[in-house]
Amino acid sequence: MWFRLLIVLLLGTQLALGQSGKGTEPAHIVRDTLLLKDPEGPHISEAYRYYTEPFTVAPDPERAEAQWRAGNFRPGPWHKTLNLGFLHERVWMRLTVRNTEALRLRFLWSIFNFTDSAALYCRRQGETRFTRLGAASSWVPAAERAYPARSLSFPFTLEPHETADLLLRIDLHAGALYLPTYIETAEHFLAWEMGFPFERHWVWLLGFYLSSALFNLVLFTFLRDRIHIWYVAYVLCVSIFLMMEDGLDAMLLPTGAYQLLWSVGQFNFTVLAAAAGIHIMLLFLRLGQSWPRLHRAGHWLAGLAMGFVVVYALLFSWAVRHSLLFLQVLNTTRELVLISLFVYSWATLFILARSKPRRRLAAYYALTYFFFTVGFAIFWSNHAGLSSYNPIYPNPLAWGLFLELLVLSALLTGRFRHTLRQNARLRVRQLRQRNALGARLIEAQEEERTQLARELHDALGPNLAALHLAWQSPAVQQAISSSPEAAAAGKQTQLLLRHLRDEVRTYSHTLLPAEPGQESLAESVAALGELLNLYGSPKVHVHCDDGLEQLPPVVQQAAYRISAELLNNAVRHARATEVTVQLQRQPSALEIVVTDNGRGFPTTNTTATSGIGLRGVRARADYLHGKVTISSSEQGSQVSVLLPC
Repeated sequence: MWFRLLIVLLLGTQLALGQSGKGTEPAHIVRDTLLLKDPEGPHISEAYRYYTEPFTVAPDPERAEAQWRAGNFRPGPWHKTLNLGFLHERVWMRLTVRNTEALRLRFLWSIFNFTDSAALYCRRQGETRFTRLGAASSWVPAAERAYPARSLSFPFTLEPHETADLLLRIDLHAGALYLPTYIETAEHFLAWEMGFPFERHWVWLLGFYLSSALFNLVLFTFLRDRIHIWYVAYVLCVSIFLMMEDGLDAMLLPTGAYQLLWSVGQFNFTVLAAAAGIHIMLLFLRLGQSWPRLHRAGHWLAGLAMGFVVVYALLFSWAVRHSLLFLQVLNTTRELVLISLFVYSWATLFILARSKPRRRLAAYYALTYFFFTVGFAIFWSNHAGLSSYNPIYPNPLAWGLFLELLVLSALLTGRFRHTLRQNARLRVRQLRQRNALGARLIEAQEEERTQLARELHDALGPNLAALHLAWQSPAVQQAISSSPEAAAAGKQTQLLLRHLRDEVRTYSHTLLPAEPGQESLAESVAALGELLNLYGSPKVHVHCDDGLEQLPPVVQQAAYRISAELLNNAVRHARATEVTVQLQRQPSALEIVVTDNGRGFPTTNTTATSGIGLRGVRARADYLHGKVTISSSEQGSQVSVLLPC
């Protein structure tokens, strides 16, 4: 469908342009003399004649004039542009001009496309030979030319009513003799050049191209998606090509950058743009998985095209000097590579249009590629000598690129939003997986703590109690009372057994709080404080707000573990006489504050978290997205933990 629409549009455009041209252009009048006047006169195509000769022949205006006398010069085509297509020969243009004004006027004969070299010769009335008025080359930027302008302009003056014969020599090796040329007064030329970027819409078109490229650089910084880098490369290559077409590069770029671009070649930037467009299409249509062979073919074709551009840039200058036949091979290969890139792109879209999974994406991309293809087809047919239509300024390709980028930017913005949604879903899934893993780890840790507490309470505790009772039996007491030393040792052992029994009881209660439904969080923390008070010092004070039993179970469990760990640290390491534990209920959080009047400890980032206990406290708080605040001095320490509910 898209291919048929493209053919219909191209044929319809040419037919419409041809019909409109028949109705608007005057009849083709071939003049012997071009009458020049200020500000404008008849177009140069009404009177010039042209002749071509091989590059191997040394340029000589007198030999060209002999060809004129022999009748070998032909009138120019009636479309205001000398368009000879792909021809590798030197061009001579001959023109007889007359100043119709009663004033001495200065005129400019300008060539508005790149030429390797050109020269203007003049033979005035009464002279027998041509005199060279000036020579120039487009290989130097505008500021370094004899007449500084984006075009190659050759000034000449005519006295009032003076007639002269002009010969313009043009050497162009790029293989596309499309030569817009015009003669006008210097004043009119300067006025036109001043307003050219605005009248031909270049100011805002280039601004749009640049902003589109910058927009995709921004998207790349967010997504790291290579499609946006290829998009930037595509826009830059086509923009450079368009600037080179209208000579804007000669006005804007310094000498080194300007000559580098032309060493690559104007049409080679279209090859690079088409190769970048293939990469954009492959990424946009996601062919890597569903169509691997088609995907590899596109990569290979784009890579070969870019490799050819490198070879062309390296060998062009050598071919111009040593092998014009090889130069023709290079230029012909360039056109074949360019056509191959377009054929592959449309063939791929046609194949995918017949595949249901990719049909919609192919239709979207075909819409964007359609605008550029139509613009380029009209543009390329002009340079190939097949037509000379320019329905819109500055040219169809510039507007085709504008429409393509407009639609493609909308599609890439949609792709950006889709990628953001995918990334958000991925982050949510990863967060849920991490939370589930954390919950399983805490559950496993709780089971391990419960098992350890039960082992301490049910196995080691009773054994220590039995040993303590056995030690208090009459037989043991009678045995150790036989001497004062044995009695002292027995008493010390009895105290040690009692201490071990209390330690085991404390550890078991710390590891295993009251079973859910039997005691609340406040009762469990209070029981732990009472158990620690059995040691006598430090004195533990517990203050719990009402309503703690309404907190989520995971928060209650974490609050008990954090309180137990902080109490254990204060009792064992702070050398305090008093420790206070406060569990304060806030509207959306639970605050745990443990304060002691001990010796304090350093609170740097390393020392404050070097202990296993504090690392565990921070880990539990981080799991619940809580916050830990530590303040310590020689007068005591305070640890505050805020747990969202």
